[in-house]
Amino acid sequence: MISRSEVSGSLGMCVFSFIKFCKNYSLRFIYFISNKNLKGIVFVIQSQSNSFHAKRAEQLKKSILKQATNLTQELPRVLLLHQLSKQEGAWTILPLLPHFSVTYSRNSSWIFFCEEETRIQIPELLETLRRYDPSKIALYIWDKGDGPPLTPVPEFCTDAVDFYCATTFHSFLPLCGNPVKKEDIFFAVKTCKKFHGDRIPIVKQTWAGQASLIEYYSDHAENSIPTVDLGIPNTDRGHCGKTFAILEKFLNHSYDKIAWLVIVDDDTLISISRLQHLLSCYDSSEPVFLGERYGYGLGTGGYSYITGGGGMVFSREAIRRLLASKCRCYSNDAPDDMVLGMCFSGLGIPVTHSPLFHQARPVDYPRDYLSHQVPISFHKHWNIDPVKVYFTWLAPGEEDKARQETQKGFKEEL
Repeated sequence: MISRSEVSGSLGMCVFSFIKFCKNYSLRFIYFISNKNLKGIVFVIQSQSNSFHAKRAEQLKKSILKQATNLTQELPRVLLLHQLSKQEGAWTILPLLPHFSVTYSRNSSWIFFCEEETRIQIPELLETLRRYDPSKIALYIWDKGDGPPLTPVPEFCTDAVDFYCATTFHSFLPLCGNPVKKEDIFFAVKTCKKFHGDRIPIVKQTWAGQASLIEYYSDHAENSIPTVDLGIPNTDRGHCGKTFAILEKFLNHSYDKIAWLVIVDDDTLISISRLQHLLSCYDSSEPVFLGERYGYGLGTGGYSYITGGGGMVFSREAIRRLLASKCRCYSNDAPDDMVLGMCFSGLGIPVTHSPLFHQARPVDYPRDYLSHQVPISFHKHWNIDPVKVYFTWLAPGEEDKARQETQKGFKEEL
């Protein structure tokens, strides 16, 4: 079963038994077993260990338990994913299925996965689930698209908010206080000589003017931009050597009072004002490595990492711990984002995911998916007008103020 809005994108919902697999970049899932009372539901909030996200998950947990108390029902189990498993890749859900099957299949009817921002109306959820017989197993396997189709359930809402919705989802731009000052964020743009003429002018025409501190790091010093030659030869891929040189320069040679470093590509488009609001929710004294999360070899000894194209955000403390370790590039052209993920994983520092960063262009995402969020970044100029993309999707505007007011009202619901 899926929500009535989207199948693709990260707002779809899937419902199936423990042995089922739904190949869908989903934000919310339900796994059926049997039975119908609230005690038979195990809620699993897809939380993250970062203090901001852990707090949001705790707020949702309290909301679920309060609703259960008001219904005079026995309290369901509400689990936080980051407390449940230390296994790398638990956020993909699949590595957890064997554990859930063994632990909960005999005494639970439903396993409900949700995001921190999922809003659940318990009475409507129970009423919705009563219409379905989980003993009639509907196997959904991707099988290159040839598997049985999912069943749409209109009560799992991701678009409009109607009276019959059992769940709703909001992805507002977080605001946890005053926006972080521009002077507390340093932007490092990775470039090379061959792109000085076409990509750097676009950076300056779009978002660079919003930055207080920005430098362009290249393999060639050009005073007219100006660029900084790090002494690292350009490579056709990877750029690990260049990235670690930027980290070293930031930590040890300049900008000793700046809390945040953002490393972007020369074809990254980013909204600085929205990033300022987002960072108000994070503590720079903690080791924060923030952006769009990807995974490599998850479930088989791999690691999560922040994909570089959408922008990589580091707290000073994260950089300090990284450089204090012996983890470094195995070659200058190693994939910098993956090496960083491997290093932070080895240090026990989890990456922090935000869906507001994007590795690709707006046209590469379902429109319904983007309609649910306030994007912070996009990546790549290929076959698009990057200036138009910036002013359409990322430039500061009155709608950002309206969204912030809406978000303040939404926080009062928790």
